Amino acid sequence: MTPGTPELLAPGLDGTAPYGITTGPDGALWVTLTGSGEIARFDPATHGLERYPLDAADCGPMVIAPGPDGALWFTRRDHRAGRITTGGEAVSYALPTPDSGPYGIAAGPDGALWYTAMNADRVGRITTDGEVTEYPLGTTGGFPSALAAGPDGALWCTLNQANAIARIDTGGAVTLHPLPTPAAGPVGITAGTDGALWWVEIAAGRIGRITTGGEISGFALPDPAARPHAIAADPTGDGCWFTEWGAGRIGHVAHDGTFRHAPLPAPGAEPHGLTVTADGTVWTALESGSLARLRPA
Repeated sequence: MTPGTPELLAPGLDGTAPYGITTGPDGALWVTLTGSGEIARFDPATHGLERYPLDAADCGPMVIAPGPDGALWFTRRDHRAGRITTGGEAVSYALPTPDSGPYGIAAGPDGALWYTAMNADRVGRITTDGEVTEYPLGTTGGFPSALAAGPDGALWCTLNQANAIARIDTGGAVTLHPLPTPAAGPVGITAGTDGALWWVEIAAGRIGRITTGGEISGFALPDPAARPHAIAADPTGDGCWFTEWGAGRIGHVAHDGTFRHAPLPAPGAEPHGLTVTADGTVWTALESGSLARLRPA
């Protein structure tokens, strides 16, 4: 597999700080505009761009994911969870812990959404009608970041400052798995096509892998200062794609640890979230003000 050359698309997003991105049930790309308090919809076929303002320009939408109800769900810096339909109708829900810092969000296997509360050492569960339950992770200052649904019917999340991966079952029971690399700073996490969970270590410049039984392995990036940030499984079946925030690249790691890299054609691009469509096209949100598309050669 050889990465192609990334292309910059979605002009007109200067100053909006695109951050999270996901593929919606309508086939469009849905993007959080952290700098302007909006959610954007980008049609990858026509390149049409629509922007939907939220109820506060400084609400800071962060990570976005498809929900089980056909809508998109996202976290907000103002300690709320948001929901937007594919028609652009948005609502938000207050979370029970003040100043909790919601960040990661993903659909769980139980028909609800799960999120991390970075400042509160908790994960939360929110039903599609807005009922919220939170569960402590048993850490102090652990900074839970991204989370993903695993193949074992549980949620898995990174603990950025506790240097661990947590497994949370749908009843809220937590198992912590300490990482072997000191001060690794895990952030993004995804369920791989090999039945394991894969994550990025932004501080150590590594990609990690954990089986559902807790066996940990990983691979060091050629550039330890690349600061990998988000990660998504490669639907073609071999490895994962990830963003290299510090190096301005999109990276790929195969299951055997082979790396490939595709530099973004813009200085200071700051790639954050990414999503991979079923045909293998990689899309990433650039905080510098655009989206990038990578079609693997």
